[in-house]
This record gives sequence, structure tokens and C-alpha cells, in this order.
Amino acid sequence: MSCLLPLVIGLLAPLLVAAGDPEVTITRVENLPNRLFYFEDTPVILIHDPVSLSVLRSEDEGKTWSSIDSVDTALRLVSHPFDNTMAFIIGRDTTHWVTYNRGHSWQSFDTPLEASLSGDILSFHADKPEWILFQGKRCEDTGRGKWGGGKTCWDETSYTTDAFRSGVQPMLKHTSQCLFARSSETFKDAPEKMVFCVGFDGNTTRQDGMSYKESRLYSSSDWFETKKYVDLGIGKKARGVVGLGVVSKFMVAALKAPEGETKRADGFAGSMGDPMSLYVTTDGLTWRQSRFPHSALPDLRENAYTIVESTTHSIAVDILTSPSANIGTLFVSSGEGTYFVEALADTNRNEYGIVDFEQLVGLEGVGIANVVGNREEVVGWGEEKKLKSYVTYDDGSAWRPLPAPKKKLNGKDFGCDVSNPLECSLHVHSVTTPHNYGRVFSSTAPGFVMAIGSVGDYLLDYEDCDTYLSTDAGLSWRMIQEGAHKYEFGDQGSILVIADDEEATDHVHYSYDGGVSWNELKLGLTVRTVLLTTIPDSTSQKFLLLGTASRKDSSDEGRHALIFLDFATLQTRQCKDKDYEKWYARSSEGQQCLMGHKQWYKRRKLDADCYVGNKFEDPVGHEEPCPCTNEDYECDFNYVRQDGDCVPVGPEPVPPGTCQNPKDQYLGSSGYRLIPGNSCDRNKGVKKDEKIKKDCSSARPEDGQASHVIHEFETLINQHSYFPESQTILLHMNDGTVWQSSNEGFSWKQLYPEETFLGVVMHAFSPERAYLITNERRIYYTTDTGRQWLTMTPPMEPNTLSLPILDFHPTQADWIIFTGSVDCTSTLSTTCHAAAFYSTEHGRRWKKIEEYVRTCAWARDARLKIDEREIICESYRDKKGSQKGGDYNPLELIAGASYYSKKIKLFDSVVGFASFSEYLLVAQLNEMAGTLTLQVSLDGYRFAEGQFPPSMRIENRAYTILESSTDSVFLHVTMNTAAGKEWGSIFKSNSNGTYYGLAVEHVNRNTAGYVDFEKMIGIDGIAVINIVSNPSDAEISGKKKLQTRISHNDGATWKPLTPPDRDSLDEEYDCRSTSCSLQLHGYTERRDPKATYSSPSAVGLMLAVGNVGEQLASYTDSDIFLTRDGGFTWEEIHKDAHMWEFGDSGSVIVIVNDEEATDHVLFSTDEGWTWTEHNFGEMLRVQSIQTVPQDTSRRFMLIGVRPGERGQSVLVHLDFSAITQQKCEGGPADGSGVFDSNNPNVDDFELWSPSATREEECLFGRKTLYHRRLRDRNCYIGDTIVQPHSIQKNCTCTVNDFECEFNYYRDKSGKCVLVDGAAALSSSTQEEQCDGYTEFWYERTPYRKIPYSSCQGGERPDRGKEHACPGLIGGGGMGAFFWAMVGILPFGIAGLAGYWWYNKGGAGGSIRLDEHRAFGGDGMLSTVASIPFALVGAGVAAWGWVTRQVPYLDGLFGGRSGPYRQVPIDDDGEFWFPRQNVM
Repeated sequence: MSCLLPLVIGLLAPLLVAAGDPEVTITRVENLPNRLFYFEDTPVILIHDPVSLSVLRSEDEGKTWSSIDSVDTALRLVSHPFDNTMAFIIGRDTTHWVTYNRGHSWQSFDTPLEASLSGDILSFHADKPEWILFQGKRCEDTGRGKWGGGKTCWDETSYTTDAFRSGVQPMLKHTSQCLFARSSETFKDAPEKMVFCVGFDGNTTRQDGMSYKESRLYSSSDWFETKKYVDLGIGKKARGVVGLGVVSKFMVAALKAPEGETKRADGFAGSMGDPMSLYVTTDGLTWRQSRFPHSALPDLRENAYTIVESTTHSIAVDILTSPSANIGTLFVSSGEGTYFVEALADTNRNEYGIVDFEQLVGLEGVGIANVVGNREEVVGWGEEKKLKSYVTYDDGSAWRPLPAPKKKLNGKDFGCDVSNPLECSLHVHSVTTPHNYGRVFSSTAPGFVMAIGSVGDYLLDYEDCDTYLSTDAGLSWRMIQEGAHKYEFGDQGSILVIADDEEATDHVHYSYDGGVSWNELKLGLTVRTVLLTTIPDSTSQKFLLLGTASRKDSSDEGRHALIFLDFATLQTRQCKDKDYEKWYARSSEGQQCLMGHKQWYKRRKLDADCYVGNKFEDPVGHEEPCPCTNEDYECDFNYVRQDGDCVPVGPEPVPPGTCQNPKDQYLGSSGYRLIPGNSCDRNKGVKKDEKIKKDCSSARPEDGQASHVIHEFETLINQHSYFPESQTILLHMNDGTVWQSSNEGFSWKQLYPEETFLGVVMHAFSPERAYLITNERRIYYTTDTGRQWLTMTPPMEPNTLSLPILDFHPTQADWIIFTGSVDCTSTLSTTCHAAAFYSTEHGRRWKKIEEYVRTCAWARDARLKIDEREIICESYRDKKGSQKGGDYNPLELIAGASYYSKKIKLFDSVVGFASFSEYLLVAQLNEMAGTLTLQVSLDGYRFAEGQFPPSMRIENRAYTILESSTDSVFLHVTMNTAAGKEWGSIFKSNSNGTYYGLAVEHVNRNTAGYVDFEKMIGIDGIAVINIVSNPSDAEISGKKKLQTRISHNDGATWKPLTPPDRDSLDEEYDCRSTSCSLQLHGYTERRDPKATYSSPSAVGLMLAVGNVGEQLASYTDSDIFLTRDGGFTWEEIHKDAHMWEFGDSGSVIVIVNDEEATDHVLFSTDEGWTWTEHNFGEMLRVQSIQTVPQDTSRRFMLIGVRPGERGQSVLVHLDFSAITQQKCEGGPADGSGVFDSNNPNVDDFELWSPSATREEECLFGRKTLYHRRLRDRNCYIGDTIVQPHSIQKNCTCTVNDFECEFNYYRDKSGKCVLVDGAAALSSSTQEEQCDGYTEFWYERTPYRKIPYSSCQGGERPDRGKEHACPGLIGGGGMGAFFWAMVGILPFGIAGLAGYWWYNKGGAGGSIRLDEHRAFGGDGMLSTVASIPFALVGAGVAAWGWVTRQVPYLDGLFGGRSGPYRQVPIDDDGEFWFPRQNVM
């Protein structure tokens, strides 16, 4: 080694100091180092020069330095995190160096490959320091480069078990990262030799590098002699691994979905899924997916994780929620790392994903974070962030502002009221903008915290801030110096050193009394301070300052200086016992006990004239056990948290040898266990984990048996609501109470018995959120599916004007609109009116929108992607009088950009508006003519009017939107409105929604406006209707004869249903003529409208009640039928009318008698071939049978009443999960929900096409394949089947791929003919077809291609004479005018007609069963309960408010795509996985 000569101030001129003064030694260096570290608990330092690629070493804490001459080229300097004798220098090629004696000597070692510089080169074992993994890079020439060169490169991992003394051994090729399971000293439960690698298939090597889509996680305990694929519990879908790490006792893996796909907590892709997902293990063997409360979409889409500092009992994760502004939300996990709760919203992040959060050293549960106080302005208007600082003393459960000092350093007051911390507090700069090396706020000095900050309502720029100190862990603060300084702690906090960080300085300040007084120490050189540090445990009195001198002060040795500061000579007396105090963490405020103990340190008194000494000995934290309290326990296995209590997820398995008789008892779990690592004293406190006696009758049944639990309620169930993708259900009762179950109805708990709730509102777009509306100025809400309920205070009481109370934003879950009422308590009020407010902070602050409104709503919808800040209001023109009065006051439609601050009047008079799919629909009232006009917009500002055939004018007719998922809109227009005789025609639009043509006539509807129209879920284009076969006779007799029709080509043609040959008793049907067909009871008369024909998880299956005959028989004379091929063939599966429900993706079907009271249900595991009876013990008239919205559970609920008892509901929880323990093999049985497309027909599943059993091979111009369980297999699926929707081939066009053009209809011969009196559209389609890319256009004919068909070639009756387009690319090709339209009722919007009754579960999951007497006769909810959601019929009073009256009515059951259109969630998102504090 060669030595660098230091300049020792005090020994050399020009500066002399007296004995006992601090010592200053300067060493010049040419370049600023990029890496500096101390060997732990030693005075030895290494620094890396990135320019000269050299390493310097000091063995006296930076006083003297020498260069490492034995190393040629040092690309990287790597410390060993678990051995303070070893360090590594990575060379340029395959030669590297290692030291086993803290850099005193270095030995070279060679590796087969050069180091990979794309990530961590070395990975270490926490218990075996000589076990090291080496990441190398291999390349091969391909000759495919631009100039004939080109390489393909990939990483390979090798290992050593002796710290490279004998070289390395190859381990695994094609890796991106490998690490030991025991990469943390607290990760102890994994096998010692277990290694995890993120790897790729060696056959997929590409010239442009590996794709994350091909990455998978592998493990091995024998250095990959054998390799195990880690499926993370989700099977083959465990791919796209983009992050792997060990945090405390947890190992985490992050998966990223391929573009266009998403990942869900249950392992399947969906429109509401996340682009990334996080998996956690505590033993390296069993993995669980982390469940975050998705309280914002896309805000809480899992698209960027930052794992911040975490405790040994939980993980803290920050998720990017506002990508454009780098704002996140901090979550803290449960003890097993699975369930996360929101800890802090609007956290500040930088562009690298680093989060402003740091825990204080040695103080469990204490941390400081910065939040963006003006998130709304930053996200919406691009304003600069205004940061606010908060501190937590309970591991993130509660946060409060940092208290401001009472006075400034000069004794003057701050410019704000420091007694009001919400408006005047201390705000500090944190880790997103580090200004020093190491930790920002604290060290091992107990309770000492320093920060650069400002006092006010937000954080000022760094150069405008001052230096502050706290000696009690942030409970109180003092300004210790004006201006920003770098700072460091020494001798366990007995000495503080600061250096000016705003401009060049020739001195530092130091203090021995906790910053009360300061002394100046001259450096002998003026430098701009770059770094100020000391040994990591802050037990030394020696410091190192790195600075840069001005050009004029530079020398031949270099412009930069390593300045050694030694304060050890100042104090000559070492502290004795009398010089110490006993300091308790959180001693004056906050929680005294955390994790079951009080924590205290022995530390030097601030005024003691002594030094601590004891270098390299960290302060010892002492613990005093606390009596156990409720906070020291968490839910036991198989239990979940529900509003503070732990409840079972289902029947509990009993210990072996117990429960020989049903009346026996056994000792079972109390539901609680002590939090791992908690040290509370159980003998002096609560013993919540003691076993309790339980009845064997409540235990899990024997395999092969179903079970049930009966719950009796004192009043009727008014509404039940599922949280989608959850087991949690809410019941709202007629007496105003609310009950919650977190286990699919197995047990129930009443929420807040002292409250009276007006209703339950499920968030329409955020499935974890729900709101309980009270009769006071208080709303209870949850953001985590009911695990915790909080309260918000609305700006006023909920309105009593039958107006929507809450409206939700589709992509910003915290953005809500609240509508209250003013002066409406008296029925005689002459100024009663509504007032609307909005909040972008989930009710924490409100801003007024407008008064005298009927509806205010966010203009943006899930697919209507307009300005997300736009608010649209139906606002009364005259802002006076009472809204209850009958005086005419036109409703204007106002669009307000920037949260209604920039208002534009769209229409002078409207009946209502609604967003539907990607369209904004407005019913414009033409006041002079007394007619309505449908106006449609795609941007919320520009509108176009729809077009209908002239003979089908609809200004005075009722019409209802039915569906628009197949690139066209179905619209039912009522043609006969006579009571009890209603029927109408269904029109279908072209692909852009501009023109509507007749699809089918005489379609049945009822007086309430519901239509016998239902599309099959899961297979597009299949729809079932009932038509009135005797429209003329029915007009006279009043008796409609109904017949069922089905379409398999999206309404182009309709056919009768082919009846089965024999019934369920193997008898022939009486009706045998050609006019006989299968007739089904439809939507209009279904007793439980939620009982859809089909299921979202059982593709191809449909159940229905009906009969074989020439017309539909009465309901009680009907039986139940099933199809498993999309309606092509049917079979009778049981006699009599039954209600039904699908479970476990169709592997279980449960039916219950719907004609009379019953004491049993029937279930089938073979799709109706055989049935088993389960008796639940008492007679009930069942009103509804329910399961989770996705139909993936084997647990169900019956809701009914006892015969003769109409005022009390009985709920029966049915559990069929024990009827078979055999999980289906093959397909999605591995847990992924995804099939292997290369091996489709395996084990318990088959690949099936809807066209397999019919003459036509193709549907919508293509042959599409689906997976389903084989009918005779006795197994359960368990995971949602993600259908591949793989198109085997596109087919040649046939007549089935075409429908009639606008103003045409099919006559009896099947030809498209012109409607009488109508004119055909122009024959020219040049504008539509010539888009700059198309060579020819064709004249219009009476036919048009079905928009959803993908057929190619073949017959083209839609093409007339051919013409050449006037120009191709560059020639000014024209695009079609794209507008869409849907139907509006006279004096009301049909909107999502029938949605409330039909769609079940996905976006809210509510259904009202009865009126609520608490509201009286004209209350808001009683109105909604008594009026169907879609009012259809001429002369109906204005009802535009209904669609947003109670949001659980609007889009509640998104799990089923019903006959009335459901809109999906926005899928925008981005992906990354940054790590906190990575140098």
C-alpha cells in the first residue's frame, strides 16, 4: 500500500491549537468517492474512487489513508453485511479480490464469467458468511447486429462455500437474481441451504434480452443439483417475477402481469385486477399472496411497490397511487405478512420510488413520514408539492404532526399559532432528497433526532430551512441553528456536530449539552460540505467530513478533502452512574407499551460533563413487560378480523379423538393468538388465547357431508351486500340495524347497536369500500372489506329529497360527491333545497359544488375516459323557492371542469343524464314541443343526436337499454303500453351506435318495465327472450301467450329452443308436434331476479324454469331445465319450479323449492344427473339463495321466513366444502386458474366449443374454445377458471354473419326488406370505409355485417358495387363519424335498467328484499324499494335521480354481466418495483 500524507492541523503551520482542543487532519483526494463504508464495530474505512477505479483504506477512522496497490481495476466495492472482516473488489474482467482481514491484505480470485453489473453481484448467507452467490454475465456472438456484430447475453449464477478461497462452482444459468433464503438474520425458519433464483427458460434466450414475462421463481437446497419450480400457491401463473428480497422475517416476491393482463388476489386476470402482485413467505416453503385493501382504482392498483423499513412482526409497503405525481399510500401488514391495512395516505415519493419514511433507530414502532398536503392540486393541476411531516408511535396505526418549537432560536415567535398543530407544525426533509450519508433523522443515540425543516403549514425549500433537534424521540423539538446543516451524532449522543450545508464553510459547530450551546471548530480549509459521518453505531467521538474546495484552494493532491475531526481530547472524565438517566421511549405521550413491553435506555444526562466511551458498544435497550391487553393478540389461524373481533372463517376442524357424539364438546381456539414476538405478561393481563369449550355440532362435518347453521333475526332482512372477491357480507335490517359476517354467513355480528342506519352503500368501483348512512351527521365507512370501520363527517345531514346521497369516481376511490339538504326539516319550508359537495380526500375535507341541484356526479365513467375532474350537475335554473314545491323550474345541465370551477351550460332543459359504457347520455327536453331528444357525447361537451327508423319514432314511447357488449347496443322500445299486455320491439345498433334496426318484434315486458331479455354470461352473442305470440288476441283478451326464442348470433336471427326428448323421470312429453318447443320463464316474472340463467364462472351452463309445449305454462306447472352447451341442447333435471345457484364454478348446483315452504335443499355435483338432499331442520318459505358473486364458493345462504311469520327473517348458512376433498387435477387445479393450452384435454377438464353440438361450426365468424370440468368427475375446482378464449380459427362468412341494415327488417322468408315509408341510407359508404388504408369501398346494401363477427371471405351480401378509394396513406383518407346512442325513457333515463335486480355482487353486491319502515312512506330508501330501478313507460314521472339515489343500486352486482349493461373498471396502470434506500 502507498500512503497519502495528511495535513494535521495543530502540528503544521499556519494554524496552531492548544493541547486538549479537537484535532483536525486533512487528506486531499483527486475525486469524490461513490462508496464509503466502515467495517462494523471497527475503526477501518474503505472508500471507492469511481474515476481512478481505486480503493483507499483508513484504519484509524479516517485520520490517515493508504491506497490498495495490489488491485488493478476496482469497478465495484462490496461490503459483507454479516462478517466485519470481509470485503470484495469486483474487477473489470474475471479477476476480483477479497480481503479476510478488513482490507489489510487482498487476495485475487477468478470467476468463469465477468460480473453482471445489472444488479447485486454478490449475495450473502446470514448464518454462513463464507457462503456467497456470484452473479456473472455470459455473452455469445450472434452476427445479427446492425453492422454484422451483435451479442446475446444472459446472467449465470455460481456459488462458493469458502468465500472464494477455492474458486466458484456453477449453479444455475439464465438467472436475473439469486439469494439465500436466510439472507436476513431474522429469517430463521427456512432450510439452511435453500437458495431462490429468478430464472428463465434457457430455450427462450433472445438477442434483445430476457423478457420478464418468461421469468419464474425456482428454489433448491442442493445448489440446484435439483431444481424446484416455486408456484407461489398459484400454479403455472407464477411467472413474471420482477422482484425478490428478504425483509426482516419475511421473503417477498413481486410478480408483474404481461401487458394487457392483470393479476388478482385469487390468481386470475380480470378487468379490475392489478398489474403486479406481491407474495410473502416466512419459511421459504409456504407462500401467500399479500392482500391489499383496493381502496383506489387505479390509485391502489398494485403497480409499484416500495418495501420501506419494517419491524420483525410486519411489513411496511408503499404503493404508488398517483403515478404522474409520485404520490403513494403506506400499508402495514398483519403478523404473517398477508393482510395489509392503510397506514398513511398521500405519502411523498421521488421518481426512483424512494419514500419519505424512516423509523427511528432502536425505538420500536416510531417513525417519521412526509405526506403531500395538496395532492388534489398536484395531481389535477400540476402544482408543486406541499409536504407535511407526521410521526407515529404505534407502528403506523396513528399519526400526528411534529410539534413545533415554542420559539425561534432568537426568541421570536413563528409566523403561525404553534398551539394548533394542524395548521402550524414542524415539517422536515426526509429520505427522498438525502443530503448526507446514512440515516436521515436518528442514530443509535437513544431518543436523539435531528432534522432540517421549517415551521408552518408545509415544508419550505431546503435552503430556506433551519436545523432542529429532539431529545425525546420527536415529542418536542428545538431550533438549534439557523440554516440547513449536515449533522451527525457521536459518543451515543453526548456530542453533536453540524456543518453548514448551504454554502462553503471553514468551520463546524459541536455541542456537548444536547445543542443548548455550541462551539466552533476551524477546519483550516474552506470547503463545500459533501458528507459528514462517523462509525455507524455513533459511539465514537471521531468524525469524517468530506468536502470540496474552491478551484483556487485546490492543490496538486486534489481539490477534494477528507477531513478527520477528533473530539476525544475534549473530555477527560468518563461518565459514572450518577451521570446517566433512565429514558423511556414515548415517556410523556403516546402508547406506553408496544409489543408487550415498555422500552427504556440508560443514557448520559445532557448537562453531564463527561464522555460515554464504550466505543463499538451499542446502547442496550431494556424492556419491562406489560400486562397483556387486547392489542397484544391477533387472529388465530382460520380466523379473520371483523370490526375488532376475530371470527371463524367457517367450521373448525376438531382435534383427533374428540366429538364421538354430536352432543360432545371439545377445546377449540378462542380465535386469538399472541402476536409473534410479543413479550407481554399473560399472568397479569388478558388471556385471550386460552382454549374454550365448543359444541361438536358446530365443528367441521365429516368428509362427504354438508352442514348448515341457522340464524334468526328479529326483523326482516331489507338488503344484503357482498364485498366482491371477499367472504364478507353486510345485512341491513328493517329496524335500521346492520349486521356483518366475515365468513359467508357462518356467524354474524351487529355493527354499532346504538346507531340507526338508513342504508348500506357499496362503493361502485372500489370493492373493498362500503358506507353505512346514519340518521345523523355521521357516516361509517370501511376501506378493507369491513375489517375496520371508521367515521367521516359529511358537511351536512343527508338529503331528504329522494336525491342521490353519494356518487363515486370510477378511478379515484377517494373522490366522492355528497348531496345534503338545506332548510328541509320543516314540511312548510319555502327554501328547502339540495346542496352538493365534493371531497378528494375521502371526506376529510369538503368543498361546495352547487346549491339547488337534483343530481351532481362525476362525469367520467369506467369506459367514458373524459376529464376525471369534470363534474356534471342537473341544476335548477332559478336558485330560489323550495325543491319540494310544484312550481316549474327548468333543470339545466352544467358541466364543470376542474372540480366545477369552470362551468359550461350544455342544455337549457333536461330530464336527466347518465353515463353508459363509453357514452354520456342526455335526455334533452324540448319544452315547446313537449318531446325528448337523445343526445350522446364521447367527451362530455360535444353531443350528437341518434337516428331511428321513421316509422319507429320514440319521442313518446318507453324504451330501455338492454346490452352493448358486442360492439352494438340493444334497445327495447315499448309498442303496446296497455296494463298487463305490454310488449315491444328490440332494436340493435350498428357498430358505432348511430343507426338502429329492428331485431325482433313482440318481445314481452311487464308493467314495471322489465323485459324478458337475458344474455348468457361468459359467451358473447347468446341471448334468450320471450315473445308474445298472440299480440292481436292479447290486446282483446288481456292474456299473453309467451314463447321463448334464442339467438346465437347476437340477435341477427331468433329460433325456438329445441326441447329434450324425455323428462327427468325418463317419460316422453305430451307435446310432440313441430310447434312444440322449450319455453322458459324469463326475467319479468322471476321471483329472485338475481338468479340468472348462467354463471360468470361456469361457461356454457344455464338453468331455467319452464315447460315443453306450444306456449309458456304457469310457473307452478313448470320444471327446471339445464343446458351445458350454451342453449343448443337442453335437459330436464328435476320436477317442479326451483330457485337455483351455482357454486365452485358449476361443480356444485344447489336448488330449493320455489313453490312452497320446504325444509331441505337439493345439491348436485354432476350438473343435475343426480341429486342429494340436505335437510336444514325447519320449514321455510325461501325468498333467495345466494353465494359469492363469482359463484366460486361452496358456501351458500338461504334467506326466508317461517310460514305464518312475516316479520322475521331466517338465514341458513349452507356449507358443501366437505362433500369432497379431491381437488380437480389438470387445468387450473394447480391454483393458477389458467390452463395449459398445449395440453388442453387432461385429467378432470375438457376443451369445449359452443359449436360442438350444432350444425354451424362457427359463432360470430370464429370457432372459440373454452374449458369446463368433466361432468362425471367428483372433484372441486376451487379457483376461478380463467377461460383462454382462444380462437381456433376465423371462419368463412355465411348468412349468419349478417343482419339487416338500418330501416330494413327480415320478412318471413328471412330476407331483409325496407320498412314501409322508410328511406334507405345513402348507398355511398366512402366516408366510412376509405380511411387512408383501404383500397376499395362498396355501396351499401340491405345487409350489414354483424359488428362482432370476425368472419373472413365467403359470402358478402353487405357489399354492393365496388369503387376505388380516392387516396391511400397520405391521400387524406377519411374516418367514420363515431357516435353511439342508447335509449331514454320519456321523462326519465332507463340507463342501466334492471341493473339493481339483475347484477349480483361484483361491484357492490346489494339487493333489497323489502321496504324499510324506518323511512315512513316517502323516505329515500322506501321510494327506491318500492319503485323498480328502471322505470319504463310513457307518462312516468321524472326519475333521473334513481340511478344515483343510493349507489348500491348503480352497478352493484358487477360479478354478473346481466341483460342490463355493466361497465368494467379502467385498466390503465404502470409497473415497477423500486427498493428503499438502495445506494
